[in-house]
Amino acid sequence: MAILGRDGVVRPTDDTILHCLRDVMKRLFLIVSCVLLPTGLCQAAQPFSGEKSDFQGFTMYHDAAAGRRIVIPKNVAAGRPWVWRARFWGHEPQFDRAMLERGWHVAFCDVGNLFGSPRAVEVGDTFYDEMVSHHELSTKPVLEGMSRGGLFIYNWAAANPDKVTAIYGDAPVMDFKSWPGGREAGKSAPGAPAAWKACLEAYGLSQQQAAAYRLQPLDRLGPLAAAGVPIIHVVGDADTVVPVAENTAIAEERYRALGGAMTVIHKPGVGHHPHSLEDPAPIVAFVVAAWTRAQAGPAAER
Repeated sequence: MAILGRDGVVRPTDDTILHCLRDVMKRLFLIVSCVLLPTGLCQAAQPFSGEKSDFQGFTMYHDAAAGRRIVIPKNVAAGRPWVWRARFWGHEPQFDRAMLERGWHVAFCDVGNLFGSPRAVEVGDTFYDEMVSHHELSTKPVLEGMSRGGLFIYNWAAANPDKVTAIYGDAPVMDFKSWPGGREAGKSAPGAPAAWKACLEAYGLSQQQAAAYRLQPLDRLGPLAAAGVPIIHVVGDADTVVPVAENTAIAEERYRALGGAMTVIHKPGVGHHPHSLEDPAPIVAFVVAAWTRAQAGPAAER
C-alpha cells in the first residue's frame, strides 16, 4: 500500500517497506545458501514429479504415465552430472549405484518399443530438454545402453554429439539387422521375429528397405568421433544373441579408424548375460575421467 502525503508525494507505508525488505532478504539468503552451502543442499530449479520410492537406498521419482524415472543422489556432485540409462531399468544396477554414491543423478526415459527410431530420438530430445532446462542437470550426460538400448543411445548421440560426455554400451545392439533381425535379415544370430516386426514398424521400413538402411549406429559414428566422445563397451565374447563380431567389433574398428577413443572390456566365455561387471570400478573410472576432461575443456558449461 501507499499513502498520499500533504506535499502531494505518494509514499509507501511502513508495511510495504517491511514486505519489500523481507523479500529482498529471502532472495539474498537463497543466493548465499547456494554459494556457501554444499552442493547437495541446493535444490534444482523445479522439483521432480512422480511417485516417490526407494532405489538402491536412494530416493527415486517415478512418473509411470510418462515412463520416466529419476534417482537423486544424497549429495549432488558439482556440475550436476547424470547418467541417462536406456532400457532394462534396475537390471544389474551396480554401475548406477556407484555413480549415485558419487553424487550423480541417474535418469531413465522409456523408449523401449521404438528401437532407436527417429521417433525415439524425438522422445529423447524432449526428455533431455526437461532434465537440463527444468531441473538444471548437466548439459552433457553419460549415456548408458544395455542390449537393445544401444540403438537408442547411439542414434540419439549421433543426432546430438555436442551433448554427450561419454557412452557406455553393455552388449549393445549396433545394427538392428543383427538383432532383432537375425537370420531373417541375413545375420548369424537367431533374432527375435516378433521384435523384428515391431522394429520395422517403428522405422516405417519394409524388410527390403531395412537391408539398405544406412542410419544405424554403425553408420553414424563419424559425428561422435569428430566431437571427441569417448566410448566404453562391456561384452561377452560368447554372446550369440547380439554377436560381438556383428556389433561391437565393427564399431571398434570403425571408430578408431575415425580417430575416436574406444575401450572394450571382454568377458571370455560369457554370453549375452550377465550384463555389466560384478565390480563396475573400470566403467566408473572411465566415465569419471571423461567427465573430468569435459569439465576442464573450453566447451564445459557447468
